[in-house]
Amino acid sequence: MEITIEKHEKDNFKKLNEIIEKYKEEEGMLIRILQKSQEIFGYLPEKVQTYISQKLNIPVSTINGVVSFYSLFSEEPQGKYTIGVCLGTACYVKGAQDVLEAIKEELQIDVGETSMDKLFTLKATRCIGACGLAPVITINEEVHGRVSPADVPSILYKYIKTHKETQVIK
Repeated sequence: MEITIEKHEKDNFKKLNEIIEKYKEEEGMLIRILQKSQEIFGYLPEKVQTYISQKLNIPVSTINGVVSFYSLFSEEPQGKYTIGVCLGTACYVKGAQDVLEAIKEELQIDVGETSMDKLFTLKATRCIGACGLAPVITINEEVHGRVSPADVPSILYKYIKTHKETQVIK
């Protein structure tokens, strides 16, 4: 199967080739290559999975099985910021569902979706081990504790503002 690489994708596929060359001989290399590929592309679309399949001579069904099995991989574009709303027992009892609803309303997306501006992806998570701070949300690696629905707009605004500032600098 011939893969068509668009002009704007050439740099990413060049980086992918370098990663495949670097790791292809290592034991357990597929997970590492998929992780690095997702860092490059932001997700693992069918085209990338097929490309890796051809380069490693591994059936695409095997690669897709790994991608669809592990929750750290995504076949859909993800936002710059992933919001995880903890729905573990302590967070749930302290109002995490209301926080989740406030985020959904503010961003006009549902769990598992990405905002139209590709800035945020919303996920519902299990306990993250910060029960003393319940209810808790994470945005990428940053933890926000004792969040109320009223806090949601200001928390999100901080990330929107940071994104806009980095766009001006570029």
